[in-house]
Amino acid sequence: MPAPEPPPSQSSCLPEAVSHFRAGPLASAAARACDVKAPTGGPPRKPSTPAPPAPSPATLAPSAAEAPTAGAGLERILRGPSGLGTASLRLIPREEPPTRSAPSAGAAAGTPVPGLYHHPVPEPDPVRVEEVGRRIKSWAVDEVNLYPEDWEEEFDGFSVGRYMVGCHPDAPTVDHLMLATRLMVAENAVDDCYCEDHGGSPVGLGERLLLAHTALDPLYTTQEYQPKWAKSLHADAPRRAYRSAMEYFARAASPSQADRLRHDMARLHMGYLAEAAWAQLDHVPEVWEYLAMRQFNNFRPCPTITDTVGGYELPADLHARKEMQKVIALAGNATTIVNDLYSYTKELDAPGQHLNLPVVIAEREGLSEQDAYLKSVEVHNDLMHDFENHAAALAEACPVPDVQRFLRGVAAWVDGNHHWHRSNTYRYSLPDFW
Repeated sequence: MPAPEPPPSQSSCLPEAVSHFRAGPLASAAARACDVKAPTGGPPRKPSTPAPPAPSPATLAPSAAEAPTAGAGLERILRGPSGLGTASLRLIPREEPPTRSAPSAGAAAGTPVPGLYHHPVPEPDPVRVEEVGRRIKSWAVDEVNLYPEDWEEEFDGFSVGRYMVGCHPDAPTVDHLMLATRLMVAENAVDDCYCEDHGGSPVGLGERLLLAHTALDPLYTTQEYQPKWAKSLHADAPRRAYRSAMEYFARAASPSQADRLRHDMARLHMGYLAEAAWAQLDHVPEVWEYLAMRQFNNFRPCPTITDTVGGYELPADLHARKEMQKVIALAGNATTIVNDLYSYTKELDAPGQHLNLPVVIAEREGLSEQDAYLKSVEVHNDLMHDFENHAAALAEACPVPDVQRFLRGVAAWVDGNHHWHRSNTYRYSLPDFW
């Protein structure tokens, strides 16, 4: 499924009008022109540079009047979707009209963690949620034979359609949403079947992850052994899911975007291995060590593909900049602590000891379960503020339209991730600490 070609954009960082800066020297010039300084703390400052030229009205949906600009304020750039303004995120016309009505009070089930810094978002478009849910179940059952019949309730309860539609409000089509949805389901299959809930074990995990990773990053070997490797990709559900999800993604993505994902998936697998090593040693790491592991074993592969799902490409030179990498890492770190907090009671009820931030803080800092949980909320809030401050500094210093759009997409993913965790009462409930 080829991704639609996005409209050309201009940047105040460059005198030339270049479509996505695909030419290497121009991409490098754009990167050099982005003079990024680390934030000094406090609320984000308003940008002093002029807003970049807006795309032509014909490329906007539904009207040019709703188009965001750098001068519209960094809060709007970073916060992601919020009510009627969500139309301004969609720089490519959608395949069906967006839902226009504001969500009714109490539309989302579940209670947010008290004191947790987050941005409320509207309920995901129900039409898209239903269609993504239908397609992903068909893929899981008919294409990759992902799970046995008795796992169906759990698969449905995951509500992956609501998750991905909420995290990618600028996806131009359901086909684009499916790129992220297949990968999310495949990643969870690996986590469940290799690491945790459904037969997973730290013993032998390295071998399983390595062989599964070849479904993402293919093996190039001799003619004698190539068929045996190809056959192995159908050996179990995680490898079948990885192979299929990556094939769909690679057809829609540029080579750079596909390689970027492979890199972040390798980071994820490294984090799995660190956690497995601690489990085998029955070791509780220091808090900083746990947070280091969580920077790898986290949601990072999801927001890093926000441009592919959005139907455009953030040039490699701009994506690879250390300032952008820091923003993406902080987004992954904050959203992963959200998972630690909402899944806390679920993991306590599971057999054995599950490492999460409250458990590690309680053990290493001698705090009660309640105080450790509340301190974990503070850690999350600090990460969120760091994410927003660094993203604001980057947005101000580099008003390239695709950079602005990518930052909006990452912020939308952060907000959508929290919304799904908060509202998925099938999976999550809060501890009685308040």
